[in-house]
Amino acid sequence: MNRRDFVIKSGLASVALGTSTYALGNVLGANDTVNIGIIGTGDRGSGLIPNINNIENFNVVGCCDILPFRLENGLSKVKGKALAYSDYRKLLDNKNIDAILVATPFNTHSKIAIDALDAGKHVYCEKTMAKDHSGIRNLVNKVKSSKAIFQTGHQYHSSRLYSHVVELLKNGEIGKIQAFECQWNRNGNWRRPVPKPELEKIINWRMYREFSGGLVAELCSHQMDFVNWVLDATPNKVIGTGGVDYWKDGRETYDNIRLIYNYPNGVKAQFSCLTSNANEGYQIKVLGDKGTIVLSYSEAWFRPENNYVKELGNVDGVSGATMTWDKDSKGIPIKVEHIEPSEQALMDFRMNIIDNKMPLSNIVTGANAATCVQMGLDAMYNETTAFWKPEYNV
Repeated sequence: MNRRDFVIKSGLASVALGTSTYALGNVLGANDTVNIGIIGTGDRGSGLIPNINNIENFNVVGCCDILPFRLENGLSKVKGKALAYSDYRKLLDNKNIDAILVATPFNTHSKIAIDALDAGKHVYCEKTMAKDHSGIRNLVNKVKSSKAIFQTGHQYHSSRLYSHVVELLKNGEIGKIQAFECQWNRNGNWRRPVPKPELEKIINWRMYREFSGGLVAELCSHQMDFVNWVLDATPNKVIGTGGVDYWKDGRETYDNIRLIYNYPNGVKAQFSCLTSNANEGYQIKVLGDKGTIVLSYSEAWFRPENNYVKELGNVDGVSGATMTWDKDSKGIPIKVEHIEPSEQALMDFRMNIIDNKMPLSNIVTGANAATCVQMGLDAMYNETTAFWKPEYNV
């Protein structure tokens, strides 16, 4: 290893020995089997089935969807056999099912998760955890009174890369955090094909406010969860704007949004989404007075401020060591062994059940992110400043 590599790896991207080991699971529970049912086999629910197939002693034994073609698609991805259901309550009656994954439209999350907890099932509830302040509060109260494991599907909370970056940030590696700049840009109308007109709102539920939180709930919520995690705080107010300005197709949820959240320590977090330009796609920038960390889905880089480069050159304790850094590059790579976040999150869910352990992405973090989402929607739709209220505290 040359000196430059040592500086980078020692000062910015060293990984605790237990990081990659933990990603493989707890050996003590390796022979324990967890049977799971998937409620909602659309793109996300069906997409997670192969991840579960890859996890030892984690079996999909039931799938449920109200649309036959989606149910068939989900079943086709199961390794082994799974029972088919069109009514999720029948799936919950199956005593052979230990846990369920909720991947249904946003407005149904709270009700289905509560019913699952009442049925004695462990719950992995896809983001955003619940819609509306009442839905959030009802689910929080139910989880608090339950002995089951509840995990929210903010999968980056399970990413070993993201966990390491959070540790770096909390240890002051970029100095005092000044701001977050988060974006998730795409170029597409977000629509799904509809075989019959009467299925429009069932299939394209993301377009309608009754069922969906639009871009804020479906995309920004992951990054909001990250900001709360880094700061160990929730915002005190939010302003924002958006509109249906490009896709003139009858949708109600906005096709572009911009939000600014203010945190009690003065840090501002900006979130933006476009559906008509995919420039730089998904990105999180954390800006500090000594540097910036930039995150993509699976990579991270450090960009030092000019007055911090010399300090980095002495990380290895060698006087006069210097670091060469090309300002036109993405930055200094932060290297951490990690796997795809959704699969890691499901691995963690299984082990949390085996070990009866509180998930990292839990009812508290999930509720806080969901409240951030609802505040953003309130600010945009009502054209006002939305404030955090005491009753939002979990």
